[in-house]
Amino acid sequence: MGTTGETVAAGNEAMYQAAFRTGDYSEAESIFTKLLSWARGRGDRAAEAAALDRLGMLFHFRALERDRTAADTTTEVRFFEQALSIRRDLDDPAGIAESAFGLGLVHQVLRGDWDTAMPLYREAFALAEQHGDLLLRSEVHRHIGFFHAVGDLQSDLALHHLKISHDLRAELGDPRWIPGGTVALGIAELADGLRDQGLAHLRQALQQARDAGLSAQRVGWIEQFLHDTEAELHPVGRHPAAEVAKVRP
Repeated sequence: MGTTGETVAAGNEAMYQAAFRTGDYSEAESIFTKLLSWARGRGDRAAEAAALDRLGMLFHFRALERDRTAADTTTEVRFFEQALSIRRDLDDPAGIAESAFGLGLVHQVLRGDWDTAMPLYREAFALAEQHGDLLLRSEVHRHIGFFHAVGDLQSDLALHHLKISHDLRAELGDPRWIPGGTVALGIAELADGLRDQGLAHLRQALQQARDAGLSAQRVGWIEQFLHDTEAELHPVGRHPAAEVAKVRP
């Protein structure tokens, strides 16, 4: 086994490949599970927290591909809570931001509990802006943007955060993550009354998803949403705010 950073990077690559393209999480799960066992055997708490956090995210990605309303979140919550507890003990700001965000995802995306999710997102935001990498910062901005789209219905703030999230993904440069940022930005623009810009971004997101070789499920969702919007089956000004929080990742 390489360094913890190298192992986590390899596991992340396998996990993102599964989430965006193949649906096969076995390689990623094996990497993170072995890292967890290795870390506990050596008393390496930082590596243990990293493995727990990544296993939590892996369970989250799996849940997104199934019926979210029927997802069993117990294991996912346990992973994130354990990782967060260790990272607080270690006073690891980047790690705290990552695990607080992951725990927020469970409450918001799978449980529909914004009241519990938002304090976690706000904590993650404050730390990630100083200590987080591009992807974590993009993700935190994204979900705070979702809150403003569906929670307090401030479409201007939603658009602000989702624009930053989109730009951070573009800076990251991973083609798997970019379409999700573009489609969320487009939906936020539709919700803010910017119909032409929103439709343009939805069309761009669809092409980006195809070019990136994303799974049929991911491409199909964007394709169907664009089709419905262009056909005005969902009147602009009503559906985008309801749909924006469903876009994950």
